[in-house]
Amino acid sequence: MQIAIISGSTLGGAEYVAERLADELGEQGFSCDLLAGPQLSEVNAAVWLIVTSTHGAGELPDNLKPFYQQVAASDADFSQLRYAIIGLGNSDYDTFCYAVRHLENLLAEKGAQRLCDSLKIDVINVDDHEQYAADWLPNFTAALAD
Repeated sequence: MQIAIISGSTLGGAEYVAERLADELGEQGFSCDLLAGPQLSEVNAAVWLIVTSTHGAGELPDNLKPFYQQVAASDADFSQLRYAIIGLGNSDYDTFCYAVRHLENLLAEKGAQRLCDSLKIDVINVDDHEQYAADWLPNFTAALAD
């Protein structure tokens, strides 16, 4: 099974998490494309694992905005797409992990199928973001088996 791990990051934290998950999934026999801020045309898998930070006032990071806009403008059929989202954010802000919310809303609107509950990592209270995401990963892989 091919999985596109799509990351959007301002300071690099989401990219580190995405790299760790690509390693973990690879060890479990999954084939992964690791894509940082890709164009929609570069994403060929029917399973997406999106890892994103939230920037500014609850916005997507700059390197993920074009991808988001391309999905929003696309006439493609997303009904066969299965996805999960991991967000990194700061709970001191009332827009904590809003990038996750934006992506969930867009993909639901496009008819994509969410595999499991999104993971929201509070960078203030979680020291090891990569391990925290790796601990969540069985939720994703179990949903893939369903």
